[in-house]
Amino acid sequence: MIGIDLIKLDRMKRFLERFGDRGLHKFLSGNEIIFVKNYRNAAGFWAAKEACAKALGCGIGAECGFHDIILTKTPKGAPLIDLSPEVCKRFGITDLSVSITHDGEYAIAVVALEKSSK
Repeated sequence: MIGIDLIKLDRMKRFLERFGDRGLHKFLSGNEIIFVKNYRNAAGFWAAKEACAKALGCGIGAECGFHDIILTKTPKGAPLIDLSPEVCKRFGITDLSVSITHDGEYAIAVVALEKSSK
């Protein structure tokens, strides 16, 4: 399954101006916030989480919340994605991949996931 999301950078900039760190905590854990250097990074993480929820086919909600989707980075700065154990089990997820890019005024993310054949 594949999910994609696009967010205008100005939308995240206004969100952070209005809500600040409290806004970041709505969709990121403390460990994820460490990787956010500016609103561009935050927008990429938002897009990645939305893309993941779309790949799962459920959207962000009761079956999978923002904090069930976990983003980190490799030592070279490439994004990594994982899911909470509960969500992995619920959806039978065996593997996930994410790509995040920024172009002009947009952040775009694509998530690919594999489900068990059970």
